[in-house]
Amino acid sequence: MPKAAAQLSESEAKAELARLAKEIAEHDRRYYQHDAPTISDAAYDALRQRNAEIEARFPQLVRPDSPTHRVGAGPAEKFGKIKHRVPMLSLANGFSEEDVTDFLGRIRRFLNLGEDEVIEVTAEPKIDGLSISLRYEKSVLVQAATRGDGAEGEDVTRNVLTIAEVPKKLAEAPAVIEVRGEIYMSHKDFAALNDKQVEAGEKPFANPRNSAAGSLRQLDPAITAARPLRFFAYAWGEAPELPGKTQWEVIQAFKHWGFPVNKLMKLCRSTEELFTHYREIESRRADLGYDIDGVVYKVNRLDWQERLGFVSRSPRWGLAHKFSAEKATTVLEDIDIQVGRTGALTPVARLRPVTVGGVVVSNATLHNEDEIARKDIRIGDTVIVQRAGDVIPQILGFVHEKRPKSATPYEFPKVCPACGSHAEREARDGGKLDVVRRCTGGLICPAQRVERLKHFASRNAFDIEGLGDKIIEEFYVDGLIQSPPDIFTLETRDRRSLKKLRDREGWGEASVKKLFDAIDARRSIALDRFIFALGIRHVGETTARVLARAYGAAETFRDQMMAAAKGAETEAWLELTSHDGIGDVVAEAVAQFFGEPHNVKVVNELLKHVNVTPLEAVSTGSAVSGKTVVFTGALEKMTREEAKAMAERLGAKVAGSVSKKTDLLVAGPGAGSKLKDAQKYGVETIDEAEWFKRVGEG
Repeated sequence: MPKAAAQLSESEAKAELARLAKEIAEHDRRYYQHDAPTISDAAYDALRQRNAEIEARFPQLVRPDSPTHRVGAGPAEKFGKIKHRVPMLSLANGFSEEDVTDFLGRIRRFLNLGEDEVIEVTAEPKIDGLSISLRYEKSVLVQAATRGDGAEGEDVTRNVLTIAEVPKKLAEAPAVIEVRGEIYMSHKDFAALNDKQVEAGEKPFANPRNSAAGSLRQLDPAITAARPLRFFAYAWGEAPELPGKTQWEVIQAFKHWGFPVNKLMKLCRSTEELFTHYREIESRRADLGYDIDGVVYKVNRLDWQERLGFVSRSPRWGLAHKFSAEKATTVLEDIDIQVGRTGALTPVARLRPVTVGGVVVSNATLHNEDEIARKDIRIGDTVIVQRAGDVIPQILGFVHEKRPKSATPYEFPKVCPACGSHAEREARDGGKLDVVRRCTGGLICPAQRVERLKHFASRNAFDIEGLGDKIIEEFYVDGLIQSPPDIFTLETRDRRSLKKLRDREGWGEASVKKLFDAIDARRSIALDRFIFALGIRHVGETTARVLARAYGAAETFRDQMMAAAKGAETEAWLELTSHDGIGDVVAEAVAQFFGEPHNVKVVNELLKHVNVTPLEAVSTGSAVSGKTVVFTGALEKMTREEAKAMAERLGAKVAGSVSKKTDLLVAGPGAGSKLKDAQKYGVETIDEAEWFKRVGEG
């Protein structure tokens, strides 16, 4: 069992945050881009909660690619993209009454409210569907977009126009408004759709949420039109003129305009009212006719919402109070080992099919070999399965009295099932072994080579249209593409290879040309995407961006990383670890990658065929952008938390103490030691009034 956050050393915490950032990003991609989650909601929430606990204890270790700064995953490649004028952020989660009490306490402290002042909060069911943003101009629906990564979503306008519950024209509305809500499928409609799927010889859908998401993401709107999709409105994006001053008033206006809104939404004026309504909704959960996974709370006053603002990936004024997960028991019939892109050997439980929460499941995650050993799970055991709306649940443990005599402890394989290479557990900081066992076969391992190719061509890497996962698998098996450079030499290869491509079923001159054009369109790429596409362990999109800004050119990056690979005492290594967000774990992974001659060979070959461009310079529109600011003393116009939020919004970095690196101290009445430190280091010091004047918000 992993150590509690409170027991971790700083080096252990740093490594754990790196692991969590990568694991959560992969789960986000599977959930938001492919509607195919591989862990339960509860397990996913536990990962995020552990990440938040470690960050709270070690704030100096918060990573640039921290999950707390990210929402969802980028839009899928088959749809056009729409940039959200107002980001579509998700809500923070609460799992207990204590979490809700803390949420209200934070609001009271942030707004500096007295204990006797009432905080009105709306409470409504949290629909388990697909978030959507509907843009109306002059009362007409002109655009519909999915959440995507929160900043950019998929253009699904044509498909949304087929949904009966989404108004196409509003009787009365402002000139421009974006109404946001959830597209979902009722239990009754889901069952009827699955009956049709079975009758047609098709595979039934796993659950209503995936069914709704898959139905909306059809390339043919006629298919979407044939699916029984529904809609609830509960929020908004860009809205120059809102029809009310509270959350409640705006939602009632939506209802008046013709939008379906949830009849169980209630305005509560105390913590006890919130808990009572939560329990009421939970008790009616099975009879609602659609999936929900909690209750959403939002501060009612919009002026308070505006003051509270946002932190990382969620608003301070909202909380999702989640329900407990659902459980069942079944027999563990086998354990399969899957090999991932980084060589990780992941155990997957094969279960005797069982219905959990209305969904038939036959697979479950077993996480890693330590987890199997800790829970002493054996093939043949009757196991306790938990799920919360996802395809693959988790196993909590086994039923002792039902263990068969033939059940023996599971021996985790020491060799890779894909290539036969040794599978090792890396030593981490402090000599502790990594929980994941990895194949050492690298680029000779077929499982890794295919997954590395998929990653290379994926949406956030080279983004090569038409070269999806299935095509890459087929091309690899047929010998057309074995490594990334092969993609860019595909058109100029020998005639036999080209004939093999053109003679494929469903392919012809036109489709081959289309693929070649898509490849040519990616012969120029930004350095951060290039670095991310290499698939280096621990190097996600944010870390790739840090490296790209630090080294500027692909050749410089390559040469410096090869130099860093020669040892931790080299100047190149010291420079690498000096950059914000690049700790020893990331540096070691990058150095190991460039310490392998075959990896350097791949990079060199790619640079012969690809023009790698530097990143654009970061714009600095604020007077305090890029500066390190410290606040001290009593602030009169804003609370300390509001001051910190404002500074970060303006591009400044807020520190808790004054040092030589501090650029500005904002001192109110009663400033003490920090003011003395500022005088000692020669740090510029201003009062609160000057701060507002300087940032142009006075």
